[in-house]
Amino acid sequence: MKDPAFSLQLTFDSTHSITATGKHVRDGLSTVLRTGDYLWMSCDEQTTLERLKKTGEHSFGEHKHFDLTQFLDLPDGSSSEIDIEGLGEGGGYLWLVGSHSLKRKKPRKEDPIEKQIKRLAKVTSDPNRYLLARIPLVQDAETGEYTLCKKCSDPQDPSKTLRAAQLVGAGKENQLMEAFQKDPHLVDFLKIPGKDNGFDIEGLAVHEDRIFVGLRGPVLRGWSMVVELQLEEGDEKGTLQLKPNPDGSLYKKHYLHMVGKGVRELRAKDNDLYILAGPTMDLDGTIAVYRWPNAMNATLEGEQVVHRKELDHLFDVPHGSGPTSGLDKAEGLGIYDEDHLVVVFDSPKDDRKSEAETVIADVYKIA
Repeated sequence: MKDPAFSLQLTFDSTHSITATGKHVRDGLSTVLRTGDYLWMSCDEQTTLERLKKTGEHSFGEHKHFDLTQFLDLPDGSSSEIDIEGLGEGGGYLWLVGSHSLKRKKPRKEDPIEKQIKRLAKVTSDPNRYLLARIPLVQDAETGEYTLCKKCSDPQDPSKTLRAAQLVGAGKENQLMEAFQKDPHLVDFLKIPGKDNGFDIEGLAVHEDRIFVGLRGPVLRGWSMVVELQLEEGDEKGTLQLKPNPDGSLYKKHYLHMVGKGVRELRAKDNDLYILAGPTMDLDGTIAVYRWPNAMNATLEGEQVVHRKELDHLFDVPHGSGPTSGLDKAEGLGIYDEDHLVVVFDSPKDDRKSEAETVIADVYKIA
């Protein structure tokens, strides 16, 4: 277990920090992205993004809340969560992806046993989870502030327009899920909830014109998968579609042996791919950061099979166990600066929340 180089204090605004279920956003952070002096984060129970500004050497605050229904055409509006599991930056856009997963109801101890058993058999789907989208990310030349807009001129080329858009489709019927219906590795897992080793997207990285999404599940005999996509403008404004590869395929899959762990987050840096990995199912277990060296060049040549010894195991991240079982689940990994990575946690332990409206994130030096 590696000790953090330092920690960050993240402070949220109480006026828009509580979700519809009464949960504080700091208790459900699922991803983190840094752009300049700003951190972008999401809570997995929201249809929003949260932005914090650097306020001190190791602190971020001045919380701003972005309602994604103002930028995107969500299938279910604000009535169900997106379950955002990845953020990325590229081409003047902030990219985001939902989990694309089913969920199983949890038994509630206060209910009669018969009702608990029935809940455990119930599988549901939220239409908003099936979202892969981009939103223009614009920096003010004078203040350095990064913000979102639905449509604006490209600051790098005023003759071009940046426009929010999302992968064509509605709910579970989006183009990506349709393509996976014929995939020999994935089709049998599409009807299985994510927390049961079913299909579950967690993690997104952008490198030039390529999008990489990580799969928390399924993990096949110890092997996890990263799916590589390219997107192009759809026939209608505000839509995107999968761009075929030269061989006609709509995506590539890369297979990584991380000793049974699934992908929790992805980050591209230079030509390397950094991976936060952990258990695919709902259990305590090792959470680690890996580096896939030269991944951006290798993947240009086609689908890759990356064996254990071809990955750099950088360090393990603390996680709950015993009396803290189910807590401190590392979910978000970001490039903090040239030499450091930042990790944010879902269900943080109480000692990460020593002050009202705050939570502690960890920053690790890159080996």
